[in-house]
Parts: sequence; structure tokens; C-alpha cells
Amino acid sequence: MSEEIITGLAIIVILGISAQWVAWRLRLPSILLLLLFGFLAGPVFGILDPDAVMGQSLLPVVTMSVAVILFEGGLSLRVKELKSVGGTVLKLISLGVFITWVLTSLAAFYILELNLRISILLGAVLVVTGPTVINPLLAHIRPKGNVGKVLKWEGIIIDPVGALLAVLVFEALLVEKLEQASSLIALGIFKTIIFGGGIGIGLALLLVYLLKRYWIPDFLQETVTFMLVIAAFILSNQFQEESGLFAATVMGIVLDNQKIVTIKNIVEFKENLVVLIISSLFILLAARLDLESFTTLNWHTILFVTALILIIRPLSVFLSAIGSGLNLREKLFLSWMAPRGIVAAAVASVFAFKLAENGFQQTERIVPITFIVIVSTVTIYGLTATWVAKKLKVAQTDPQGILFIGAFKWVRELAATIKEQGFNVALIDTSPLNVQRAQKLGLSAYHGNVLSEAIADEIELDGIGKLIALTPNDEVNSLAALHFSESFDSEHLFQLQPNLNEGKGYNAHTPKHLRGRFAFSNDFYYQTIAEFSKKKFKLKTLEVSDKTDYDDLILEYKGNIAPLFIIDKEHKLKVFTEDLDWEPIKGEKLIAMVKS
Repeated sequence: MSEEIITGLAIIVILGISAQWVAWRLRLPSILLLLLFGFLAGPVFGILDPDAVMGQSLLPVVTMSVAVILFEGGLSLRVKELKSVGGTVLKLISLGVFITWVLTSLAAFYILELNLRISILLGAVLVVTGPTVINPLLAHIRPKGNVGKVLKWEGIIIDPVGALLAVLVFEALLVEKLEQASSLIALGIFKTIIFGGGIGIGLALLLVYLLKRYWIPDFLQETVTFMLVIAAFILSNQFQEESGLFAATVMGIVLDNQKIVTIKNIVEFKENLVVLIISSLFILLAARLDLESFTTLNWHTILFVTALILIIRPLSVFLSAIGSGLNLREKLFLSWMAPRGIVAAAVASVFAFKLAENGFQQTERIVPITFIVIVSTVTIYGLTATWVAKKLKVAQTDPQGILFIGAFKWVRELAATIKEQGFNVALIDTSPLNVQRAQKLGLSAYHGNVLSEAIADEIELDGIGKLIALTPNDEVNSLAALHFSESFDSEHLFQLQPNLNEGKGYNAHTPKHLRGRFAFSNDFYYQTIAEFSKKKFKLKTLEVSDKTDYDDLILEYKGNIAPLFIIDKEHKLKVFTEDLDWEPIKGEKLIAMVKS
């Protein structure tokens, strides 16, 4: 028996990580491959039986794992973002949830022909979206303005709200009288806010206090945090069932928004842990499905999913977005982003089991219908969201702006020159003085370490599609390029060439896969900038006209010119590099260092 359990656990890990890797290689939403691998391993080939491997601990482990996922999601939420999107998010997780719940319940009752009680519970389960699907899509699409912030906040906060709604509806269904059910729901919401919120905040502050006092060594920071997340989940659930998910989310939000201690190690740990958890959970839940239960896949189910996507979600968004300031295109994009994910799968599995224990009819249909909705919405939204975003012009297609690493005087002047030409720029520097001077010039500048996990969340990357690292530290420049490799394509990651010993080529200094592309000419180093300043070189924007071509410009300045950028006829910003040399043509502009 123990051999079977060990083999089963090994299969879960192997299939989960393999699915993640294949999805990455094929550039598909990972949840699709995870569901497919789990389904093949379970009901199709029968090599994995989750109930035999996990026994009665399966559903409790699933629920506890969801708490860790939501804690990780809370660590990505910045409270300052609520200044611009708080009202919209609040409406989506209140009015929007209510509309989705009511209409989904009606659709389940009339289209799927479920009984009223099961329809109401299924409606509650399906109000949640999937941050594990939405967040990777947002990172790829990089929507403009506030629409991305709205989706991120909604996707994370709506999960504990939806889970709580499901448990309250379940408890209400066990009560015969309407008055008792209403009181039960109101009391449940109150207890969740008080106990869940209080415990989440309290344990987050306790962790901050322990870290501030250095009472937790570095090698234990991640595991102690994990322990406290589980403690928050269990303790809150003692006062109100399913409020533990809310407590875990609040704990993550508080930790991420405090400025007292650094949580870099915790952030790195939670990302790796959540990948493993998500992989394992989807394999487990998909393998637990029964092949015969999918006989429910018929035109009724197709019509139900269509109503969710084309009617219920848009109606919920448009009513919730009244007075939000979002334009029509942004509302349409929000309407096309509601994939269901791991929380819906976990909640459906838990309550289908509980309902069956209490003698409810049609409980066996909840899980397959939920998984059909998950697979359908993830497939449709995952494969079309980028195209829809481009058509609605809410995605940043081929952004031309630049994120500069370093904000010393020359970089500030370069950024200001590029901004004058209509491109977005942002600067990061560890020097508060450099950042202040950049901000006085009207530039977007951020104080912080470019290698910290938090800095990427603080930077506004609207209109920015390139990175150029210009610090005097070659290793920092290379690491900055690697650090932002998820935000920018490799062809748009640049850094200064390192200062090399005579006789060594630049490729001998750092392998190409461990750095960005070298910007500007072959002999343009950090010291070159200082030498240009001494020789009174200045940044200039030169236009190539009918009377003056590129060769004429070079001849005019008698070699006292160092080309940096070209602005082509389509207003695209191109960087001169050591491996590619463009020559501007008529109608284009050249940004260069020129001797005055």
C-alpha cells in the first residue's frame, strides 16, 4: 500500500511539472495541459487514483493549498492601486458577484435543468475567476491604463469571496426557513470580516515584528511564513468555515504593503511553492473525475457556457463599471476575461462531496459541469484574449518606450531627449538624489534596487517595451537584463558593454544567455560617457533630409559623433548595437552624442 502511495505522489509531481514545461514551450495556458495530463492519468488510463493516494486527507489538503495560493496572490496586490481602481473592484466583488450568482443560478436551473438548490450552489461556485490564469495573460498582454489593475485585484479578491459565498449558500440550503438562512448568511459575512481579517492582519504584523527583531534566521524565513499562513487559515476556520481563505489573502496584502522589513526571500519562496502546488492540485482534481459523468456534455452544457461568456459576464461588468471612468473598449476587454481556475475546481469538489453526504440529489453533476466551464473558459479566453486586446486597442502592441537602469546626469539627459520625441521613459536608481533630480525634469523615476522582486510591481510600464541598463556595475547591468526577461523580449534587453582588458573580446566577458544585448557602438563603455562629457559632447536629435544623408552627417561632424538611436518613419525607436548598424534614411531622425 505504501508503495502505491509513493508511486502516486511521484506521478503527480512528474505530470504536474511536465505539463508546466510543455505549456511553456507551446506558449499555452498551463492549466490546459495540467487538466489534460490529469484527465489522461486518471479516468482515461487509470494510472493515478487520487483517493487511493491521499485518502480522506485529499479535500482538506486541496483547501489548505488554495489558501497558500491566495496568500501568494495577496503578495502581488498594492493598496495604492486602489486609489484609481478601488471603486470598480469593490463593485465587481459585490454587485458583480451578486449578478453573476443570480444569473448563473437561473441559467443552471433553466438550461441545465438542475434542481433549484444545486443551481443556487453551482452559481455561487462559478462566481470566482482564476488568478492563476489571468495573471500570466496580463503579463503577456500588458493592458494599458487601469484595466490590468482591475483584473488583477478582482481575480485574487473574488476567490475568497466566492468560496465564502459557496459555504454560506451550502449552510443556508440546510436550513428550511428563509429568515434563518438570511441571518446565517449575514452572520457568516460578519464573522469572516472580523475574524478572518483580524487574524490575517495580526499574524502578518507578528511576522513583521519577528523579522524586524531578527528573531528568524534567513534560512527559516520562508518556512516560518508558510507555517503562519497555515496557522491563519486553520485558526480563522475555527470561527467561520472557509474564512481561512480570506485570512490568508489579507495576510499576503498586509505583508506586501508594509515598508518595515524586506520580504524578498519570502516572495521568491512563494513563487516556487505555488507553481508546485498548482501543478499538483490540477493533476489531482482532474484525475479524480469520472469518465461517465461527462455524459453531461451536450448542447445544454454548451448553451450554459455560452451564456456565462456572452451574457452573464458582460452584464456583470457593465453594471459594475457604471461611473468607473472606464471607456467602452476597457469594459469590453473586462467582459472577455473571466476564466475559472483552481479555486472553482477545489470548491466544487469539496461541496459536491458534502452535499452527497447530506442526501442532495444531482450532486454528481456539480464537478463535471464545473470542470467543463473551467476548460471551456480557459481555452476560449486563453487563446483569444491577446487578439481581443489588440483589436480593442487596450494592449500595448510593440511599445517603444525605454526603462533605464541608472539615473545619473547623462542618463537623465538621454531620457529627457527621448521623451521629447514622444516616447515613454522610466528610470530606476538606488540613489534618492538621482531619482529626485529625474523627477524634477518631469521623468518617471523610481528609487530602489533593480534586482528586488518588488520593484517590478511598482514601475508603470505603460508604453515601455525596451530596457537599457546603464549603471557603472557590469554585473548589475547583466542581472537587470535577466531580471526583466519576463517583462521584455530578449531582443529588447540592452546593457552597456563591460570594460574589458586589452585583447579580450566582449563575448569572453559574459555569455550571451546571461546578459542583454550590448547597446551602442563597439567602443561605447561607461567610461566613454565621462570622456564625452570632458570633450563637451552633447546629445542632439538630427533629422535626415533630402539635402543631408547619414554619410553627410558623419562627414559634417568629422567623426565627432556617436549614434545612439534612430527614430524611423513609423515613429519606432531603434537602438544602435554592437552587432547591428542601421543607417538612417530620408525622413528619419538620429539621436546621437555630438561634439559641440
